[in-house]
Amino acid sequence: MKYAYQAELVVNEAMKRYPKGRFLFLTLTIKNVSGKELNKTLSKMTEGFRRLMMYKKVDKNILGYLRATEVTYSTEHENYHPHLHVLLFVKSSYFTGNNTNYISQEEWTKLWAKAMKLDYTPVVDIRTVKAHKRKNLKSAIIETAKYPVKPFDVDTEDVTLFSEMVKERITEDLTNGLHRKRQIGFGKLFKEIKAELALDDVEEGDLVQTGSEENSESTGREIVAFWNWDRKNYFVR
Repeated sequence: MKYAYQAELVVNEAMKRYPKGRFLFLTLTIKNVSGKELNKTLSKMTEGFRRLMMYKKVDKNILGYLRATEVTYSTEHENYHPHLHVLLFVKSSYFTGNNTNYISQEEWTKLWAKAMKLDYTPVVDIRTVKAHKRKNLKSAIIETAKYPVKPFDVDTEDVTLFSEMVKERITEDLTNGLHRKRQIGFGKLFKEIKAELALDDVEEGDLVQTGSEENSESTGREIVAFWNWDRKNYFVR
């Protein structure tokens, strides 16, 4: 809720400042890893992404970005698929010129492989954010900004088949793998706007007031949420 609120504020302000800017949605992946490798791999991906954003052709085109890390558990291979979802705000000149600015999917793939120092070709997806049938372009952009916030997913709905031992192992792997990992990041113009708006840290800041509430005094009762593996969601007692 907090990320969605801040993302909307930041994206709205960025669009006011650069009304001709364009939005892209980039997904960066690597091969699956074991639970023991997850923590170190996520650190490498963070560093790889930093290098990717510093490459000359990337840096000169991008105005700002929102980055979110997601980890998917593969029931078939019993390992984890970490990947990055990135909302890119690029200059209008990105789509003009004689390929001096535009970066194709193939080029994005090569740059990501280089940044990660991979000896294989990773899967990379890049696409423009377009208006949906029932939403205008601005609404589509805001929804895309809010999309990549779930930290973990299972590649099957049949979680009921998991034994308690498997659930405990996955929980332990994620606890260790995601330890001290920043899963949400604002970059360049978006980071500047976030600072100007005095928005606190999404992951370590105030998680009681997630939006624009003016009254910080709670008038409700205390509740406790528990994770339900079967429904893949929290429930409240």
